[in-house]
Parts: sequence; C-alpha cells; structure tokens
Amino acid sequence: MINQITDISEINQEKIINQIRSLGIDMIYEAQSGHPGIVLGAAPIIYTLYAHHLRIDPKNPNYFNRDRFIMSGGHGSALLYSTLYLAGYDLSLDDLKQFRQIDSKTPGHPEYGVTPGVECSTGPLGQGFATAVGIAMAEARLRTKYPNLIDFNTYVLCGDGDLMEGISYEAASLAGTLKLNKLIVLYDSNNICLDGSTSQTFNDNISMRFLSAGWNVMRVDDGNNYELINKAIEEAKTFTDKPTIIEVQTVIGKYSLLEGTNKIHGSVPTEEDVTQMKEKMGIRNIPFAISQNLMDEFQYLINQRCENLNNEWETKLLNESEEVKKEISYFRGSDKKIEIKDLYYDAPENKIESTRDTSSKILNAVVKDSPYLLGGAADLFSANRTYIKEGGDFQADNYLGKNIFYGVREHAMGAITNGLALCGFRPYASTFLVFSDYLKPAMRLTSLMNLPNIFIFSHDSISVGEDGPTHQPVEQLLSLRSLPNLDVFRPADANEVIGSYKAIFEKSSGPSAIVLGRNSVPILEETKANEVEKGAYIALDTMKKPMGIIMSSGEELHQVLEVAKRLKTKGIETRVVSVPNLGRFLNQSDEYIEDLLPVEVRKIVVEASSSFSWNKLIYNSKYLITLDEFGASGKKEDVYKKYGFDVDSLEERIEQLLK
Repeated sequence: MINQITDISEINQEKIINQIRSLGIDMIYEAQSGHPGIVLGAAPIIYTLYAHHLRIDPKNPNYFNRDRFIMSGGHGSALLYSTLYLAGYDLSLDDLKQFRQIDSKTPGHPEYGVTPGVECSTGPLGQGFATAVGIAMAEARLRTKYPNLIDFNTYVLCGDGDLMEGISYEAASLAGTLKLNKLIVLYDSNNICLDGSTSQTFNDNISMRFLSAGWNVMRVDDGNNYELINKAIEEAKTFTDKPTIIEVQTVIGKYSLLEGTNKIHGSVPTEEDVTQMKEKMGIRNIPFAISQNLMDEFQYLINQRCENLNNEWETKLLNESEEVKKEISYFRGSDKKIEIKDLYYDAPENKIESTRDTSSKILNAVVKDSPYLLGGAADLFSANRTYIKEGGDFQADNYLGKNIFYGVREHAMGAITNGLALCGFRPYASTFLVFSDYLKPAMRLTSLMNLPNIFIFSHDSISVGEDGPTHQPVEQLLSLRSLPNLDVFRPADANEVIGSYKAIFEKSSGPSAIVLGRNSVPILEETKANEVEKGAYIALDTMKKPMGIIMSSGEELHQVLEVAKRLKTKGIETRVVSVPNLGRFLNQSDEYIEDLLPVEVRKIVVEASSSFSWNKLIYNSKYLITLDEFGASGKKEDVYKKYGFDVDSLEERIEQLLK
C-alpha cells in the first residue's frame, strides 16, 4: 500500500483522525477506565503533529536529534498510545487492549521508559509543560555547542488544567526570558475542566498572559480542522526569537452524546455512546478494528518526511572529532557516571568551613570542565554557593553558560531540571532545604523516572537561627528520605562533603540530594570521605565494648563527638556512628549493620529533624533525640539550647539514658 501512494491528496486524513479516536475509545471502554474527552477533542492536533511535523523515527524512537513531543495532560494517554501504535512504534494491538492493566506497556498515564515514544512521565498537570521548557533549554545548549548535529523542536499538548497550575506560568516566564523559539505549545482549549465549565474558575486572558511573558501567541478557531492547525504550526516554526503557544479551540468529547460537557472528561462512555460515535465517524463497530490502508497512509506521511533522518545524522556524527563522538555518546547513553580522577580540594588553614562552602569548591572544580554538568539556583546562588565562577551564565545570548538563573521559581526549576536530564545532562538545582517542598512534585517525577538529577539544599536545620521557623526545616529531611530512588546525603564536614560528591558522581543512574549547612564547622579528624558511600561508619570507637552507640548526621555530629569525649572522662564509653546517608546504610548487608550496631548495645539518635526517619533502627522513642516541632527565631546557640541540641543538654540527656 505504501509504495502505491504518490500524492498526499489521495490520503483521507479525516479518516485517520477518526481511526485514532476510535482506537482510543476502544482502549478506554475495554479497560472501563480512562479519559475519553481529550481523545475525541484533541485527535486532530496530535494527528497533525505526527503526520506533518514531528521529525521522528518510530523504528528508532531514541534517535537523538528527534523532535520531542510532550503530552502534558497525561490523562490523554489513550490518545497518545493509539497515535504511537498507528505511527509504527513498537506497540501491538494486544498492548492497546492491556491499557491501564498491571505491567502493561500502556499504563494509565504516560511513563518514561515504559512505552516507546513517551518522552517523559506526565500526569500531574503542568509538569509536562515545565519539563518541556527544560528540554528546549537543553536543545538550545546542544545546538549551540554542536551546530552540525543538533536542531530539534519541542512540542507540547496542554490543556486548561495545565495552565491553571502555577508551575506552567513559572516555566513560561523563564522560557520567554530565554527566547526559546524552538518550543511550540499547542493549547487544547475547550472551556471545560473536570468539575464543570472553566468560567467558574479560570477566566484568564491567556493571550495577554503569554504575550506579557515574551511569547508568540496564535489561535485556531476550529480545532477539528487539521489544515488550520497545520498552517499554524508551520508559521510557528518560522519564529526565531520567541517560544509560541497556539490556542486551538476544540470541543471536548467530540461526537459523544456528552460532547462539550465535563461529564465526558473522565467517564467511560456507554455501549450506546460508543456505537453512535463510531457511526458518526464512519468506523466499523468492532472493538479495535483497524484499517490497514489508513495505518499505511499515516505511516507514509511520517516516513516520506523522516525515513532517512537517523541514518543521515549518524553519518554526520562519523565525521565529527573523537571528543564530540565521546560527548554525544554520553548524552544519549544510560550511564551517567562522571569520572573524577583528581578531585582538588583546598582546605582553609584554620580547618573550619561550612559544608556549603566545601560544596562550592568541589562544584567549581568539577562542573566547569564537564560538558555534561550544569545547573542553577532559585535566586539563591550566593546562599547555596552553587555559582560556577568561570562557567558563564545561561542566557538568551549565551546558551553555553553553566549557571541557570531560575529566579524565585523552585517548582519550575525542578521540572526544568528533569527536562535537561531527559536530554542527557546531569543537571543540578539548588535552594534552601525548607523550600524543597516547592520542588517536591517535580522531584517525585525525577525519582519515578530515575533521572540522574542532583538536588543541592543548604540551610539544613534549626541552626539557621534568626530566620526562624518559616526557614528552619524540620520534616523536610524525612520527606526527602521517603522518596523512592532518591539518594539523600547529609554530610557533617568537608571530608563527608567530598565523600558525598564522590558517591554521587560515581553513580550510573538515579537522583541524589545533598543537604548542607550554613554554619562554619571544624573539619573533623574522625570523619572519613571514603566511608560515606556505605551510608554510615564508625567515627569514634572504644577500646572495649561500648555502653552505648550514638548515631548522628550533619552538624549535630560535632556536638555528639564532643559529648562522647566528655562522657569518656566520666567512665561512660560510647561509640559514635556517623550516618551521612541513612538510606544507603539501611541497604547494607545485615552483617555490616550488625557490626556497627550490635543488637545488645543501646542506641541513641541525635538529629535535629523528624524522628520518623529512624524507626527502622530505634524502637523506643526515648532514645530519639530528634525534633518533631517547629523551631524558633533566635541566635543559633539559643535555638539549640531551647530544643536540647547544645552540648551541655545532650551530655546530660545521653548520660541519663546510659546509666
């Protein structure tokens, strides 16, 4: 069939659109679960993109210079899967029939690494939009550095819900500032949200919002007319100085008995509705009925534009230098280890330094020479100490800059960092630990996708002091530790910061967080950089069996070591175990854990953070010297004393516990 097609005018594009709709509805009806409204309303948009614009290779979905398409409204997964199947990706009809079933290739919302052609995990509204900004930033940097190899567009399909979420405006503002002209957003505008008409909650002038943010704004009044959509996208690709949003006026649930209402958003259509829909669309009323001719025609439209793209790109790559080949291999590979042969660290003469300052030295030593590392701060470069002095600034006139100024946009920063990672970078993002809450939704997706992001958090406890409880983290460390796949380090001094970064950079995959202090602390003789990778180790031990074991992390380890030395003069011998990474320690062998923490010896935890982190190790709450209440504003020493974390208070309490 494909070889017989000589003229695109022969192709019945309306029928292909309806085939996409029909397959999506069959998937939802079979699963008795899903969101038919977007399938029926937005099918012309996604068809136009795949048939006439996306530069892709369905047989090689990871072709590196491909255009990226992000389904920001992840509830439209049935629409995406039906399109991917018809386009020739590695999906079968049986995969479509397993929609939303356990361990299938077609989960309820798109999941990165599960379905061929899915560029990132989406579902929480606004996340896909913001992640796409990160992808567009990655493209701008790669295109600037490798102009002969990289040049792709990033497309987004979003809806009213995505634009209601604040993260989308955070990201849109930055995208406009950075003039990311190869970012094109298609806004499925149907005036309906899950609970009813958007007029109840969302009367923003979208055009004015995006114009004010530095975007091109276009509109298609008939979202069922693929020719108008096609023309708008063609025009959007000609703009050279701004990202573009195209508002496409659609009808949610087109052809359904419930079309135009919120009832079709997430309700499975009845058998009667499915029958009449297919009749209107001219589709046989047989579940998962496929016209091979229409499928061939759809693939012809894609292949006649894209079939040689990958081979041509690989040929170009062969002509590049060995250094460029090595770098591109890293970007498109899965091993994200950063080789650090000689990590130079210049310790201060007085051997006193905050962990955030040590972190700064290490980042400045490593980042500037690596083509894979870049990152930024949410308006806190000076406080987080994450600015790379010789790295340059990532700006509209310098996409090669290492320092990304996110502004006060933590939520978007997290999602944008995901976008950078999805294009092969090892990006980092930084803010205060207490504001990790603002990043949490994006960090959850980082962990779900197992991306190699590095999150750098400073101002790690009540020792922040005068800024008071709004800026003093209490539950945040527990929150980070509870995220699956996230590797959380809280080093006590420069030695452990070095060990933490060494462990982070040597990882092949997965996200990490490093939690740093603001206050200057001594570089301890007892801490060991090469032991950090195990999560915990003995920092101070006794010559004989200890009367107790004290575990601690971060700044509190300094107080604990002093307490242990004082207690020794009283004949109370204690072992001190530093725990810079609790998760890693709990994943060690039973033998290693037992060696550090013998069952018969009493154990005490000292950490100015939530007690719930330690419930796998400590079963009696009286041995938890932790913090389950908010802090207070005052001098660091006074705050420590108020909550019992000064050396005198700790000595008294631990002595009582061990008597």
